[in-house]
Amino acid sequence: MEIKKIGVVGAGQMGSGISEVAVSSGFEVLMRDINQEAIERGKRRIEANLDKRVQKGKISSDERVNILKNLSTTTRLEDLKECDFVIEAVIENISMKEEVFKKLDAITRQEAVLASNTSSISITRIGSFTKRPDRVVGMHFFNPVPVMKLIEIIRGLATSDETFQTTRDLSLKMGKTPLEANDFAGFVSSRLIFSFMNEAIYTLYEGVGKPEEIDAIMKMGANHPMGPLELADFVGLDTVLSVMYVLQESFGDKYRPCPLLIKYVHAGYLGVKTGRGFYTYGENPVRKLSTV
Repeated sequence: MEIKKIGVVGAGQMGSGISEVAVSSGFEVLMRDINQEAIERGKRRIEANLDKRVQKGKISSDERVNILKNLSTTTRLEDLKECDFVIEAVIENISMKEEVFKKLDAITRQEAVLASNTSSISITRIGSFTKRPDRVVGMHFFNPVPVMKLIEIIRGLATSDETFQTTRDLSLKMGKTPLEANDFAGFVSSRLIFSFMNEAIYTLYEGVGKPEEIDAIMKMGANHPMGPLELADFVGLDTVLSVMYVLQESFGDKYRPCPLLIKYVHAGYLGVKTGRGFYTYGENPVRKLSTV
């Protein structure tokens, strides 16, 4: 199946990143979000990243212009009806994903592939929201999307070989490395990484160390580029909590979210995107210890 036009549902950090990678790879991209304000934020993020690439000599000014010509936006899900491949990148909430996939199933052509960027929810379950589970697949990008090379591809129980191969080929055309994971909650990456972040939050909760110490120990001791609390702030503590609930539901209390994580989310301390999480952030995220 030839892919020419890609729809991306969501213009947030992940959706705009996916849109940027797709449009930079020569595809026509239609990015959708629920309001114009969200779309404008996503467009500004893409434009700023392209500006940096021009400054670094990775693309020319003319190439930047041509890339942006292939990017269009909308607030109407119905406008994605002509897309060959649609990637959902909304928040990690099963009810919202169900609503999106049911609408996409009714709107798009039956041969179109519907992919989810979910980091934890079963693709078989998401496919059940449609009348074409054979055309539903997991396409889990990593943040920041333009930088991270990995795409975790997940087959649902009914996902066809053709759909999987189309998704794998598309990943390669985007300059990514596609690796397959089986359809269990959290797949490979989230099951390991989110558990790691949750356990780090427990060490803070139990007074084992301060945020700076916990992060420095893991960066220096395990050669990680970011500490687990830094990473949690970057991902968004609301997303961390949502994924932990999915893992807990699937695998039991081994994956119970830390009470401190729940408290921070209830307080609205969601990390970088709100300016406060385990650290506080200004316009240029200079980390400072955040206390409750």
